Amino acid sequence: MASGLGLIAAVLILIGAARAEDQKKEDACKDEPGLAMLASPFVPWKGAPLRVLMTSETALDGELSLIAPDGSTAATSRERRGGPPYFWIADVAEPTAGKWQAVLSRDGAKEGCKKVTREITVRKAQGAAPKAQSKSVWPVREAWNRETENLYSAWIEKLFDAPAEEQLSWPKLAEVLKDKSRNFLFNHYGLKEDDKGLGLEPDCADLPYFLRGYFAFKVGLPYGYSKCSRGGGGRPPKCVKWWNIQSEEPPSQPPQTQSKSGGGGLFGLLGGPEKPAAASVPARPQSLVPAFQSYMRNTVANSVHSGCGRTAAADDNGDYYPVPLTQESLRPGTIYADPYGHILVLVKRLPQTASAAGVFLAVDGQPDGTVARKRFWRGNFLFAQDEKLGGAGFKRFRPIVRDGSAGLRKLTNAEIGKTAAYQDFSLDPSKLGVEDFYDRMDDVMSPEPLDPMIAIKDAITSLEEQVKTRVTSVENGRKYQTGGGEASMPEGAAIFETTGAWEDFATPSRDLRLLIAIDVVKGFPDRVARRTERYQMPKDKSVADVKSELEGTLASELAARKVTYTRTDGSPWTLTLKDVIERSAALEMAYNVNDCAELRWGAAEKSDEAATCKGRAPEAQRARMEKYREWFRDRRRPPRP
Repeated sequence: MASGLGLIAAVLILIGAARAEDQKKEDACKDEPGLAMLASPFVPWKGAPLRVLMTSETALDGELSLIAPDGSTAATSRERRGGPPYFWIADVAEPTAGKWQAVLSRDGAKEGCKKVTREITVRKAQGAAPKAQSKSVWPVREAWNRETENLYSAWIEKLFDAPAEEQLSWPKLAEVLKDKSRNFLFNHYGLKEDDKGLGLEPDCADLPYFLRGYFAFKVGLPYGYSKCSRGGGGRPPKCVKWWNIQSEEPPSQPPQTQSKSGGGGLFGLLGGPEKPAAASVPARPQSLVPAFQSYMRNTVANSVHSGCGRTAAADDNGDYYPVPLTQESLRPGTIYADPYGHILVLVKRLPQTASAAGVFLAVDGQPDGTVARKRFWRGNFLFAQDEKLGGAGFKRFRPIVRDGSAGLRKLTNAEIGKTAAYQDFSLDPSKLGVEDFYDRMDDVMSPEPLDPMIAIKDAITSLEEQVKTRVTSVENGRKYQTGGGEASMPEGAAIFETTGAWEDFATPSRDLRLLIAIDVVKGFPDRVARRTERYQMPKDKSVADVKSELEGTLASELAARKVTYTRTDGSPWTLTLKDVIERSAALEMAYNVNDCAELRWGAAEKSDEAATCKGRAPEAQRARMEKYREWFRDRRRPPRP
């Protein structure tokens, strides 16, 4: 009997030791930076689909499996997305109640981390959502760190994901958020909060704040925003006050009344500013979802503007901080602030392949609320170094932390540089010249030399996307004009930053950007000749030979690619990209919504194309356009007063 008891004890010791060793390995894996899991809904239960997202910093092949309480595998996914962070998503439509496991198996991971397991409890009945709090717009349960930043990046990428060649556009952000196939956090709280999209309709400056705020609300993270100037008089924007969900801006404080430079106005070059602020900011409701809606749509939307993104690179008081130009730092959720105020949000990086250049994809908002995806290239991402304009370039949201009884606060640049979860503050991009900036981005997107023929076709594709976007803008103006509308034309620089019909349907900013894009494509053969080290130059051909071939490819591609717009009478008219480029001079005066669509596409007077034209801008407006034409001819914005 004694020997039998000894044997049992020995077995138990061995089992205990094995479990301890497994736990030790698991604990070691928990320390791996960026390794995180997010399960949705907030309280998983058998009456709602179970969605699981897991992230990793390492580019390892792997498989995410969802193991049911009975030990069976209910779902698997080997599709590794992102880079970095890398992530996997799996879901079960009708989970049974009990203890589930999310298991991430990774090939080539370090010992103890090849299989990462996280437990998830699925309840029999629906659980309660977090309770609203009088002292916080939403409860703070989590902290911003490498793990939650990775989850944020993964959520952003999934939200706007599609093949690069697909042109994505939505009339409102709300339309994206209520698409449960895209939004991993759809109805996360089980309150049917996303069924109507929460009514979020940001423009360009609001968009990154709304995306960050939505994720923070759903996951229970700190959030805030700064009150900043817009710059002017030779000075960059400055932020003078910071508010957050636990220290709210008083509702009695009157909102700013000057128009906001968003969607590409004078400081955005893609349209006009946002809508003027409401007459007053109402006190927020006390229930959870209405409080979030009111906070974002009233308080935040009436406070942030394009100047928030253009604070000087070394400024500690802004909501953003500059990051290095590396694949590691330029993650989904990173913003790009151009020197004139337009703001985009990175959503995906496509790595370079043998047959294609690397690509960064981003989304931006427009004055009418439209959200569209576009690729990084010189025609979309303007760059300049001018201290008076502020700090342009790629930036990330400044981390917000809980500081004991003092409440929430933002980390300084120095703290970000020393915090292990970040350590990506950098002033290096602010020291680059314009050509150096674009050269560096070429190196980041495509580290290996490019086939020059592939590269020029990619540039032409980017131009084509921009022209197609303009087709939609001009068509919206045609419909407005057909309905009897006539827009008043602002004076001087205000053509870039007004409100009303001119903001919605005139295209001075878009056209200026398009003219810059045309110059980029026309000059591409010269760019290749200047940077031969970046391209796979044939050994048996001279630089002059390659340049000549590129010019031939450019001519043939521009002649072959076509767009079709709708004329005043509703009939279609097709133009080649070659036609559009040859009309560059006419496009310098083609932005007035009061002109017919034919004139806005540069149709020659008395031509067959122009025969259907019915509407023309008043002579006084045409005279002013002629006066302002030099801005477009010289490809420069007018100075802001």
